Amino acid sequence: MNRIEAKFEQLRAEGRSAFMPYICAGDPTEEISRRLLLTLEEAGADLIELGVPFSDPIADGPSIQKASERALTDKISLRGVLDMVETLRQETQIPIALMTYYNPIFRMGEAEFCAAAHKAGVDGVIIPDLPPEEASTLLKVAPTHDLATIFLAAPTSSPERMRFIASASTGFIYCVSVTGVTGARATLSDEMQPMITELKKQTPKPVCVGFGVSTSEQANTVAHLADGVIVGSAIVNVIESHLGDETAILSNVKKFAEELAAGVRGEI
Repeated sequence: MNRIEAKFEQLRAEGRSAFMPYICAGDPTEEISRRLLLTLEEAGADLIELGVPFSDPIADGPSIQKASERALTDKISLRGVLDMVETLRQETQIPIALMTYYNPIFRMGEAEFCAAAHKAGVDGVIIPDLPPEEASTLLKVAPTHDLATIFLAAPTSSPERMRFIASASTGFIYCVSVTGVTGARATLSDEMQPMITELKKQTPKPVCVGFGVSTSEQANTVAHLADGVIVGSAIVNVIESHLGDETAILSNVKKFAEELAAGVRGEI
């Protein structure tokens, strides 16, 4: 059982949902993003989704696209992100799932990537542009390195497809709450609840919801339906609002993350 599975087992026993914030490694610099990850854990994060910057992030909206651009300006690569995780493992054992597009993994080689990710201390991988039908090599190699494979289910997914996605996923299933790209939204989608209900019919595996959660109230709503709440763009927006002031970035992200964590735990 890896850290992701152990965390969800612990949370299930406690009867609560997970708070999983997202940051892009290297945004705005590698050192600040490393400190942000530790700050998010202090603020109440249960798991971390750590983005690998990519030049053509097709699943992401403007906020995360800009974060990726800032990180690439700092010249961080997939190997650099793995080195960053390895360094972080001296300070934290929080479960970390990498969110990366397939191209950097393809260039490294799936077997080499899985071995390197495990050695660095990565617990799972989310690849938004790799559907499970095309992931046969990854699905063979990842389990040998105790690496969870997390696939995305969308509101447009049929019950049969949800079943297939659930069968291929380990760690948790990433439930995309809306069609379209990532981004903070003022309201939650009406499509979300029926999709979570359908997924939970198909599998006992944890279901986590992302894309669009931006307030503690929304986080609270999602936490009542799902096993985990993922918040990305709204956190990245806080970082962007304070570029050039590391102290302000860390303090404001911590304050916002504490509010989101309270929402997930029903403490609002």
